[in-house]
Amino acid sequence: MAHEELRLDNQVCFRLYSAARLVMQAYTPLLSELGITYPQYLVLMVLWEKDSQPVNDIAHRLLLETNTVTPLLQRMEKQGIVVRRKGEQDKRQQIVSLTEKGREMEELAYAIIPKGMGDRLAACPLSIDDFKQLTAGLDGIIEALK
Repeated sequence: MAHEELRLDNQVCFRLYSAARLVMQAYTPLLSELGITYPQYLVLMVLWEKDSQPVNDIAHRLLLETNTVTPLLQRMEKQGIVVRRKGEQDKRQQIVSLTEKGREMEELAYAIIPKGMGDRLAACPLSIDDFKQLTAGLDGIIEALK
């Protein structure tokens, strides 16, 4: 190989991609108990933090485009998890709110996900402090690339 920098094993991006894919894969069986996908779970976390938000704000928080978030919201609305309505001040704006089912899902998720993911990560050699450092480092990468 002419350029060592181009070796797959030397790529941070590949490790990030692989870790993200495997984390989503680990969440899949846990989220299937709730009847949602990982991207829908992310939307729910945003709404559990602050309910009744414009689609644009949800998309911004998830670092996604609105045309990616809108189909997720449409499916979630069909499932009875969220409702969408026109904004009061700006009728072009769509406001997304949790339904009672969507609010109840927070407790269901809390009962399933922390333990399930904790069990999956039990063999991981990282301490709590290591995870905090990793999170800070990833936040730095995200901010640099925004």
